[in-house]
Amino acid sequence: MRDAVYWVLRMRLSTTDIYAFQALGFLGTQPPGRWVGSDTISEATGVARPYLVRILAQLTAKGIIVSKKGAGGGYALVREAHLINLRDVMRAIDGPVAPLSCVSLNWHVPCVEEARCHARSAVWERVRDALLTALSEVSVADLAADFEQGVTYSPCLGHLLRPNA
Repeated sequence: MRDAVYWVLRMRLSTTDIYAFQALGFLGTQPPGRWVGSDTISEATGVARPYLVRILAQLTAKGIIVSKKGAGGGYALVREAHLINLRDVMRAIDGPVAPLSCVSLNWHVPCVEEARCHARSAVWERVRDALLTALSEVSVADLAADFEQGVTYSPCLGHLLRPNA
């Protein structure tokens, strides 16, 4: 049961998630075809450039954004903002969204107790499905709407729950 508790705690948002949401919200406000440099994104979001560049690299590697080197280069969303949901963003940043690998849809690792485990279907699959549904219903366009209204996710950083709290 201790491992299960650890995985539920792991599902909490991280600083990296919050910063990725801020960067994507800003990129979602940009017109199609406009490349934005990391300095501009950092200034607009308040995310320190060295940390931001690592986040942008993760998002690029997972196909959420694209990058272009050289003069006139920068970063842009790979698709229109309303077509990029937070389920895909969270997977790009954190990997599996499921609380346990035995219920993961993309990174499933069988468990010897899978067929007999009541908690698997009663709790863990339901938690996974609820989380995936909620994340699928929110898009980068929603983050962009927040950004345009001056909403910052910086206060969220002070509200992140710590595993030992």
